[in-house]
Amino acid sequence: MFDSLSTRLQDVFKSLRGEARLTEQTVEAALREIRLALLEADVNFRVVKAFTDKVRDRAVDQEVLRSLTPGQHVIRIVRDEMLALFGDTQGGLPTSAASPRVILMLGLQGSGKTTSTGKLARYLVRQGRHPLVVSTDVRRPAAIKQLSVLAAQVGIRVHDPEGELDPVVRARGALAAARTLGFDHVIVDTAGRLHIDDELMGELRDIKTAVAPTDLLYVADAMTGQDAIKSAGEFTRQIGVTGVVLTKIDGDARGGAALSVVSVVGVPIAFVGSGERPEDLEPFHPDRVVSRILGMGDVLTLIEKAEQVIDKDHAERLEAQLLRNEFSLEDFREQLRAVRRMGPLDSLLGMLPGMGQLKQAMPEGADESKLSRVEAIICSMT
Repeated sequence: MFDSLSTRLQDVFKSLRGEARLTEQTVEAALREIRLALLEADVNFRVVKAFTDKVRDRAVDQEVLRSLTPGQHVIRIVRDEMLALFGDTQGGLPTSAASPRVILMLGLQGSGKTTSTGKLARYLVRQGRHPLVVSTDVRRPAAIKQLSVLAAQVGIRVHDPEGELDPVVRARGALAAARTLGFDHVIVDTAGRLHIDDELMGELRDIKTAVAPTDLLYVADAMTGQDAIKSAGEFTRQIGVTGVVLTKIDGDARGGAALSVVSVVGVPIAFVGSGERPEDLEPFHPDRVVSRILGMGDVLTLIEKAEQVIDKDHAERLEAQLLRNEFSLEDFREQLRAVRRMGPLDSLLGMLPGMGQLKQAMPEGADESKLSRVEAIICSMT
């Protein structure tokens, strides 16, 4: 999502590295390019103005102007101010003593609420929790069935009373079932709605009153840019959103929504959806995202993805084989499969420090079909 913005910013920093000394003129020239890059990335114009003003105030400080490493100083300032855009959010769900903890999924129709509900349930299971999911979307055809199918894929219990079509009763029933059966989280998937639809917003307020949710997560499609921010602001004003889930960040969205949401709406980003698979939901870590934008990589996320797909015992056996010089083609095939389970190669390359230039050298992206070809060759051997 941030590829275009990352490329533009890295070009600006590259030009600054060629300067022996910073001057107010070079700072202004760099800020002009940074401003254009942020605006083209669909960042809110007020956020852009405040951001560039803060960078200018710090970059024209005498200590920075006299520095022997002007490029590095400006990168550090831009990094600090980008982190400030996201506030002190830590990502994920804040600690809560509520039991069962109720999570209400809100948003426009088509933003990915139902899919995100299934992903969030799987994320909670990985954290050692026991979630129960329920759909209150009785208007969209097959919405309840969709959640049941997603939950079955990841082994999650669904509360689905047969013949009950009252959203409030379904939500209240799920909470009662969770208390009776010992589930510690209830995730309520609501119907998609516009903030100008008074009837649906009233229904949402009734559900909120009935289950008293701890978390109200607004699911926003990153592809819709500033429209997602505007809608999130209205939901916050009318319902009271506590966090945002940004979906489809693996697409070609320009990233402005992510950089604007905290400053404009005042609500932190809790999770980001980075793919179609059930495991493609991760807590939002501002420092990692900013490092990726500035071309510094994101090794911690890469390690976490590797830990999810690589069995520890298998890794230890493989290490022992390597030490004995016994690495076979079958081992190599297993490694290829593990890499592919970690996600798209383009995304993995972006997490490696210094790989931004390599990605730019491949305008059509990494060709994953070549991995399939190598695997096919190995499988065809006798």
